[in-house]
Amino acid sequence: MRDDRPSFQERLQKNPHLAGHTGFIGKDDGGDGSEGACAAFGYLRGIRDQSAPIEFRFLNGNSTWFSYGSLGAWWFNPSEGLLLKFSSDLVYLVLIRGSNLDKPLGEGNIDLLHAGLQRHRVLWIREMSESDRRTVGETGPTIDSIHIVEFESNAELKEWLGKEAASFLH
Repeated sequence: MRDDRPSFQERLQKNPHLAGHTGFIGKDDGGDGSEGACAAFGYLRGIRDQSAPIEFRFLNGNSTWFSYGSLGAWWFNPSEGLLLKFSSDLVYLVLIRGSNLDKPLGEGNIDLLHAGLQRHRVLWIREMSESDRRTVGETGPTIDSIHIVEFESNAELKEWLGKEAASFLH
């Protein structure tokens, strides 16, 4: 008896990040137009739509999710990157390095920071391969790396920031 659900290989073809593929990810909405994507991130198209979690996708195919409800302060420094702070039983810092992180997409109504993260419309952010970054070039946002670190104390957090992203220390 044939199961009508897609096979693992079919799911990988529809979701290239799962297999570590690095090609451009275009419209990814299941056909209803509610989701959009560029090579760096996916988002909800509706200006009033919001996502509950945000997914961070790594080149190796792994993912980590955080609830937007646990997102606290965040900082953007074009020369250093984007720093997000999630708080729950521990504090997690997500350091995203890339270029053009604040650049609107071609459609003009969405960008990673203001219309995306600030309005909880970003569904996922993914690390991009070098060839993906070259393909996008200066035409849109690129994600070089995503670092997620957990901390039990503020002293540990400040020490890590001093070594990895000192411009975010106040």
